[in-house]
Amino acid sequence: MNNKLRIVFFGTPEIAAIELEHLVKSGYNVVGVVTNVDKPQGRGKTLTPCEVKVKAQELGLNILQPESMKDENFLNDLKKLQADLQIVVAFRMMPKSVYSMPKYGTFNLHTSFLPQYRGAAPINWAIINGEKSTGITTFLLNDKIDCGEILLQQEIEITESMNVGELYDIMAQKGKKLITDTVDMIANGNFSTIKQDLTAPSKPAPKIFKQDTYINWENTCGNIRNFVRGLSPYPAAKAVFCDFEAKKDYEFKVFEVKIYNKSMQNDIGDFWIAEKKHILVQCLDGIVELVDLQLNGKKRMASSELIKGLRLERVLKKK
Repeated sequence: MNNKLRIVFFGTPEIAAIELEHLVKSGYNVVGVVTNVDKPQGRGKTLTPCEVKVKAQELGLNILQPESMKDENFLNDLKKLQADLQIVVAFRMMPKSVYSMPKYGTFNLHTSFLPQYRGAAPINWAIINGEKSTGITTFLLNDKIDCGEILLQQEIEITESMNVGELYDIMAQKGKKLITDTVDMIANGNFSTIKQDLTAPSKPAPKIFKQDTYINWENTCGNIRNFVRGLSPYPAAKAVFCDFEAKKDYEFKVFEVKIYNKSMQNDIGDFWIAEKKHILVQCLDGIVELVDLQLNGKKRMASSELIKGLRLERVLKKK
């Protein structure tokens, strides 16, 4: 461990808070934290700090919250921290004036095995695409997103049943050591980097918006299962069905599905109840069972509970 380097940490969500706490409690010299401004949340639109700010306050750290990374006041405040090294975990893009400021530059922890899955949602897309493995990478920032020279990497297995929440937790834990190993390596000065081949094919990981979360029943059962795993528990895959007799639409969050082995012939997208406890949907090449779901405005529950609560008995149609 090297506790002489002055480190400024950039981050916003839970995974960044986990890495920040580990750095500080391991004795590294974090002299400042840069995070997002507080945002209004809830019905009352109360200004709420992000996870990194909350953790930084607990740890008694100096906090900067710029609205713009190009703001002169922010840049002056950042310079005053006299960082030797900056570390980024799940933060927004920054200009060269920021990432090139320290003597040793700025490195980022990215939650994929670069060069694959550059972008905002690498954990989700690795599972959605049915990958058997992914990884975490530390790399030096440059002017292209997730394209800087690689410092260290670790491969991580994706099991058949793993969802994005479980993979996120594994990456957060493994990221602790990868970050501290990277700091030590830079401090010792005896290391080399690996240039990414920017001409090689790579799978993208774009940000996932609400309209991207709806299940396409005209897909295969396996792909639908991966899609649900890749969005569970957040932001969660969604499905909308219309009960034409009752003149009601039902929108669900779907947290888990499994492939239903019995063969039936229905129109793709048909939704029905089997044995008063299974909610089934016809897909392109078979049937999936909705196992764990949440109706809008209700609590998360098993399908059997939902069936009892809504008294669902008829075949419903996709909207």
